[in-house]
Amino acid sequence: MKRLACLFAPLALACLAMPAQAAEANPQIDYDGFVALSASLAETRARHRLPFEEFMKRARAEGAILLDARSAAAFAQGHIEGAVNLPLPDFTDEALAEVLGPDRDRPIYIYCNNNFSDNFAPVVTKRAPLALNISTFINLHGYGYANVWELADIVATGDPQVPWAGSAAL
Repeated sequence: MKRLACLFAPLALACLAMPAQAAEANPQIDYDGFVALSASLAETRARHRLPFEEFMKRARAEGAILLDARSAAAFAQGHIEGAVNLPLPDFTDEALAEVLGPDRDRPIYIYCNNNFSDNFAPVVTKRAPLALNISTFINLHGYGYANVWELADIVATGDPQVPWAGSAAL
């Protein structure tokens, strides 16, 4: 039995090492880098969350851009008036430059499904740790856009103060 265990032990160790080797084999995916970037932005994000009235006032200022990173289908169903759409999965240097322009210091205002109380298409609430605002904020900073501001409040698409373009969620 000991002899059999000695034969299989190296194989078992090799199998245990395989996931780590596989993870290191793809230089185009850097989970540790994402975690580090996320952690480094915690205080910045906390300072860059705005109540609805201030968010809308600033988003309407000259040179500002209101970015909706939800899917194109959700955006087409409804969005805050004046927003431009670039779905998060489509973020690349080129796509961001095309939509946001060349000025990486330009103020960018973001919102997501979780800023709405409706919880109905096109703003179905996501699990809080997976809210799109978080990923969008981190990704924009990762691409070099540091002047990013996030809607902090929860509003309803049917609220008269919300300039909702498209059908209001029911």
